This record gives sequence, structure tokens and C-alpha cells, in this order.
Amino acid sequence: MPTVSLTLRIWRQAGPDQPGGFEVHALEAMSTDLSLLEALDLLNERLIAAGGRPVGFEHDCREGICGSCGFLVNGQAQGPQRATSVCQLYLRQFRDGAELTLEPFRARAFPVLQDLAVDRSAFDRIIASGGYCSINTGSAPEANALLIGREQAAQAFDAATCIGCGACVASCRNASASLFVAAKLAHLGQLPQGQPERRDRAQAMQDRMVSEGFGSCSSHLECEAACPKQISADWISWMHRESWRRP
Repeated sequence: MPTVSLTLRIWRQAGPDQPGGFEVHALEAMSTDLSLLEALDLLNERLIAAGGRPVGFEHDCREGICGSCGFLVNGQAQGPQRATSVCQLYLRQFRDGAELTLEPFRARAFPVLQDLAVDRSAFDRIIASGGYCSINTGSAPEANALLIGREQAAQAFDAATCIGCGACVASCRNASASLFVAAKLAHLGQLPQGQPERRDRAQAMQDRMVSEGFGSCSSHLECEAACPKQISADWISWMHRESWRRP
């Protein structure tokens, strides 16, 4: 079975208000079929056995669909492999003897919780600012009764694939959340169910993005390159037009 040995240079920070720094750990002869998170699991088992504190990082599905995981690998959000989250980043992507620097997403709106884990609740507050449809329309209609064109549905689905991992923010030099907000607006904004209060929702979510401390978009397109779901940055232009469309 092919194996690889790696040196992990990991950011360690016990808490949000604690000082942080890098620790170096060597992992020898690991199967190339392991993911990077599984390699961290092995390291944590070793640290716990020695009475140390395990490396803190977030994860859930480990299938690239929940958005829980995510950190910088050698300065790249979600790692070097395109369209991949770190839970699906396998050790076969790295050469034997490579040194990997692992650190949390760096953004003012994403404060560090511990080690590689950051607080991304700002995303939740942006979603909440979009509110809900306050128009009393009676009970919900049968969804399949609404006719939606194939192209319209496909575009809405492309935006809906956003998993809210935060790679777009971490890769942007301005720490902008524009791609995330644009994807969330474009998901339902293109469907009949999302038409009531559509303009107000777009403006409210963009205003909340600014108040949370995210930067503005300067069209460097790093967000699109880092996105594990390959969401197009064209949706950012769509989002800006939404704020100015007629009610």
C-alpha cells in the first residue's frame, strides 16, 4: 500500500483570547488513501495518548456537502486541489516528505475559536437578516404545481450548491462575503417562491454583510477559484443588480 510521510506545521491557539503560534508534528508512513482530516485524527490520538491537547478543527459529514470543515493549507483555502473541501483532500495529493502549514481562515468576521476552528456565525446572521415573506398568502401551495423552466431551475440549483464553508472569505484579500451572499440570494431569487420582498431582502443581506465586518468585492475572483462547489462569481454582479431592481 502506498504511504507518505508529512510534516504538519499547525496553528495552535487555546481560545479566542489566547495567544497562538505554530507547532510542528511529523506523521510517518501514512496511507495515501487517508484524507487530511483523517491524518489529523491520527495525530490527535497520539496527542491524547501523550496527555496533550488535541488539535481543534470542525467537521461533520466528511463528504464535502456540509461546509463545516475548512482551513488554510499552505495558504490556500480548502487546500490546493480545485473544487475540493479539506475533508475530501487525500494525502495522495502531496509528495512524500512535504511540509504542510495548516492555519485557520483569516478574517475579522471569522474570529478564531480554537486552533483551526473559526466562528462563522456571521453567515447565519446574514441569512437571518433576509427574513421571511411577511405577506399572508394562505397555506403553502404544492411545489410541483409551479412550472419552472429547465434553465431557470438549473441556474437556481447552481447557486444552491453553496455550502457556506467560508473559503470565499478566506481567499479574498478584502475578506468579502459577496460570493456567499450572492449565492444565497440567487438560489431562491430566481424562483417564483422568492419573488415577494425580493429587492428588500437583497439590500438587507448586503447591509448585514457590511455590518458584520466583511470587506467589499474588488473582482479579483479568488473566491471563485477557492470555492469547493465552483460557484461562479457572475452571481456577485447579479446580486448588485438585485438591489437596484424595481419592486
